[in-house]
Formats: sequence, C-alpha cells, structure tokens
Amino acid sequence: MASNSLLLIAISTLLIFTVAGRVITTTSSPDLVSDGVQNGYGGILRLNPFVSAEESEACEQTYGFMPCTNTALGNLFLILVYGYLMFLAATYLSAGSELLLEILGPGLVGGLLLPMLGALPDAMLILVSGLSGSVEVAQEQVSVGMGLLAGSTVMLITVIWGACINVGKCDIVNSVSVDNQDTKGFNLVGSGVSTDIWTSYSAMIMAVSVLPFIVVQFPQILHSDSGRHLAVLIGLIVSVSLLIAYCVYQVIQPKLQRRRLDFAKHKHVRSRILKYLKMRALGRLMDDHGKPNHDVLAKLFTSIDSDGDARLSHSELRALVVGMRLYEINLNEDDAVNKVMRDFDTSENNEVDFEEFVAGIAKWLEEAKGSRINAHIAGPDTLKYIHDYYEETKKEHDLLGDDAGEEDEEEGVDDPRATTIKAVLFLLTGTLIAAAFADPLVDAVGNFSAATSIPSFFISFIALPLATNSSEAVSAIIFASRKKQRSASLTFSELYGAVTMNNILCLSVFLALVYARGLTWDFSSEVLVILIVCIVMGVFGSLRTTFPLWTSFIAFALYPFSLILVYVLDYVFGWS
Repeated sequence: MASNSLLLIAISTLLIFTVAGRVITTTSSPDLVSDGVQNGYGGILRLNPFVSAEESEACEQTYGFMPCTNTALGNLFLILVYGYLMFLAATYLSAGSELLLEILGPGLVGGLLLPMLGALPDAMLILVSGLSGSVEVAQEQVSVGMGLLAGSTVMLITVIWGACINVGKCDIVNSVSVDNQDTKGFNLVGSGVSTDIWTSYSAMIMAVSVLPFIVVQFPQILHSDSGRHLAVLIGLIVSVSLLIAYCVYQVIQPKLQRRRLDFAKHKHVRSRILKYLKMRALGRLMDDHGKPNHDVLAKLFTSIDSDGDARLSHSELRALVVGMRLYEINLNEDDAVNKVMRDFDTSENNEVDFEEFVAGIAKWLEEAKGSRINAHIAGPDTLKYIHDYYEETKKEHDLLGDDAGEEDEEEGVDDPRATTIKAVLFLLTGTLIAAAFADPLVDAVGNFSAATSIPSFFISFIALPLATNSSEAVSAIIFASRKKQRSASLTFSELYGAVTMNNILCLSVFLALVYARGLTWDFSSEVLVILIVCIVMGVFGSLRTTFPLWTSFIAFALYPFSLILVYVLDYVFGWS
C-alpha cells in the first residue's frame, strides 16, 4: 500500500508540475500576451515563464499523452519519477522470481528465468533507446542504451562489489574468513570475506563473457571502416551462443556441484580414516620398503572386527565412521559407509576380509602420497603426509561450499497454487511497468541532455543503473551482511551472474537493434571500459577465494576511473 500511495503522489505531482499556468508580469518579451490595458496601467498575461513558445511547440509527448518538458528541472523531475517506476518494476520482477524459485527450486528457474528477469529492465531500456523514431534519432538515443549497459556493469562489480566486502567482512584466520566473527574492525589484511570455488568459476565466466565486445570492436581495432555491419552480426551470433551456453551451464551446475561435493566428502572420509588409524596404530602403517605393514594393519583390523569373525561387516564399518565424529562436514553416514565398503569390498560380498582391508588401505596411502604433498617427505615413518592430505581434503570440501543443513535453508511452500498466482502477478506487473515507462525515461534523459548540454551517455551511466539495479544492489548488500561464507558466495555469484547477463543478454538485444536498424557502432571508449573492468575483476575473482578488506578499494577506484577514462578518450582524444 505504501508503494502504491507513493506512486499516486508522484504521478499527481508530475501532472501538476507540467501544467503551464498564467502569471502576471511587467517584463517585455516576445512571449507576452496583451490583456487590452494600455499605457502600463494593467498587467500583462504570460504563459509559463519557464518555457518559451518555441520550446512548448518542440516538446513531443511519448505515446501522445505522457507529460513532457524541455526544461532541465522538468526533465530531471521526469527522470526521477520514471526512474522510480523502473525501480518498482525491478522490485516486482525480483519478488516474483524469488517466489518461483521457492516453488520450482533452482535448475531451470535459477538457470534460465532468474538471470533473464533480472536483466529485463536494462534490456527494455536498451531496446527502446534505438527502436523508435528515424535512424538519425535512434543513433542519437542509442547512446543512452550503451551508457546504461556500461554503467550497470561497472556499478555492480565496483561500487556494489566493494560495499559487499565491507558489510560482509569477518576475521581472516589461516587465509579463510571465520563465519560471524568480526573482531579486527577495518583491518585491511586481517579482515575480509571468503567464497567457495563455484564463485570463482562465476567470475571466470564473467571475464569470458566480454568476448562479443571484442568481436564487434574488431574493425575499429584494425582502423577499418568496412566490415562493421558484418562484425555486429558476428558479435550478435557469438553473444546469443554464449547466452545459450551460460543458461545450460546454470541448469546443470547444481548437479555438478552435488557430484563434486559428494566426491570431496568421500575423499575427506578416507583421509580421516587414515589419520584415525595412524593415531591408533602401535607402529608404522608402511614398512621400510613402502609396503603395507601387515602386523600393524592386522591389529587395527582386529580392533575394528568387534565380533571376531575375521570379516568387517557394514555395521562394523559404520561404527568406525561414527566413532571418528566427522562433525566438520554434513555427512550422510550411511552413504559414507557404502562408499567405504565399495572401496574395500573387491569381491562384492558385502564383507571385507583382511586381504581386502590391506589392499584398500594401501590404495588410500598411495593416493595420499600422490597428492600435492612433496614425495620426499612422504616416508613410511612419518605422519605428516597423512595429516596434510587430511587438511587438503577438508579445504577442498570447504571450497565447494557445502550448504546442506544450513539453518536458514528454505522449507517447502505451504500453498503452491496461491504462491504461483502471486509470482505470476508480480512478474506481469513488473514487465508491464518496465515496458510502459522505459521509452518515456529514455526520452526524458535525451531531453535533459539537450537542456543541460551534458552528454546523455554520462547521465545514463550514472543515474539509470541506480533505478534498474537498486533492488539487486540492496539485496546483495543485505545478504552479504549475514557474515557467512555461504552468503558471501551467493552474493558475489549473483553479482558476477548479473554482469554476465549484461554482457550477453543485454548486449544481444543491443546488437540486434544496431544490426536491424542499420545503426553505426561507435562505442570504442565505452567498450574499453567494460573490457577493463570485467577482465580485471573477473581474473581477480577467479584466482582467489578470500578477499581482504584492501581489495574493496581496488573495486571502488575502478568506478571513477571508468568515468574519467571515457571522458578523456571521447573529449580529449576524440574517440567515437
């Protein structure tokens, strides 16, 4: 109700603002209208003194009825109103997407629908920026679309990225942030956030997603005027291909994550069993020749074989796994026991005899020695390589981001039908608002640019992303403030994913528009900014999983750097 009331107030104010009333003045002007009183004894009636007669005639209403003005202040007000409406559209789309996610889960919804709906307001603005009017008008207005595309991308992975580091920071211990522990304050090195390995993959994908920009920019790189239209077509094909590939990856990624996580858990169980057996052994697990020590292993086998039948049953292996107390991982004990049984039970009789036990332990020890630990320290009489193997498998498990059993995990929806209807209504409302007010917003930006002589690119670069990405930004910052590795991973994955969709979905719309209308691609400085920011932050995010506080200042610095770079290249060096 509050948002609806605010919307009504904004529209009412808009209508009042655009009414041109008459005022009394004694100033001589060609816009004056005589009231019939001579010799200066009467007043002179005049229409709105802030708008001349020529300006009033030049003002063209969007759709034939939307309010318009040619004054700087009036267009600023229109930008604020339409910008709020686009923010409202983004909020409805976000709310509807989250409801659908609760009903249908990740996979198809998370991989296809959510990224596209998140990019819908930007795509609408880009589309209308060059869709209406003549080719000449479209060529002028399309800079608004490019400004929005560049501004949205840069803002998400500079200002918002850095803000998430600051609000989500925790103490860094042993190169990993500790959940819900923030005692070091603003320590540039000792405070920060950690993410899982899947977030690094998202950053890598974001860096690769700039490929269509390079393709379409290739003729300008070669300083060639020919082939630009063909380059736009090739860039469009590459962009659409990457969009399809990214959506497929998003659909199958949860399955890949579960499989890798299951494998990492099994490796960790094996390393923990080796460490457990080594601690209980009254001797070395391997002899001087690097072979299994049968005497020591026989004693361990006997200690595990509780019923003394010279065979290890499923229940005895379960007692071994339960006794190790693997509380640091979310372990399905039955599944873990089954996998251990499969490793040992080569005869497939659901029992493990002594020879199978020795062969299984020997295989595990060889795997431990063959890990990243140096071979020269993996002697038969040392515990170090087993301990290091255990720490390595634990770290590998943590990097994969096991979120099973989290206390904030979503539960089932009580009323799926009502929730589905609500989600669809939210999505329809958001889509309709975005479609209706994207064109008036672009017109207002163009008119404000004409009234103030400020290039429309800079207006759309700074102002429009605040409207279209504000709900995403607020959601990311709130989620990062939970100060957990899992929430940080989801936050940065969302940011990287949003930028990836800008680089492939929104760019696909933009390139299709340029190609279909025969527009000229002259955005060298803007493309360079996108390339620099995406590649720098993409490589940075893919090479590490822990980000100390100092990394946020690199991100913050890239935002003004981008603005300055575009200004210098366009207005000092004359790039187009």
